[in-house]
Amino acid sequence: MSDKNKFNGVKVFSATMAQERDQLGEKVTAWLADRPEVRVVDTVVTQSSDEAFHCVAITLFYQDDR
Repeated sequence: MSDKNKFNGVKVFSATMAQERDQLGEKVTAWLADRPEVRVVDTVVTQSSDEAFHCVAITLFYQDDR
């Protein structure tokens, strides 16, 4: 892993309800806006489902030099 991709923090945002899934991007954006010192080095979006539920997760891998 190169230095530019090193991370020292992980934040997971997830939602199963339709309304929460629709607002997930806004939650990520607000979290990042509150943390200008954080530099995201990778993002993984995961979707999983069963017969009753659909879950979306956005995982941020970030570097925080504080």
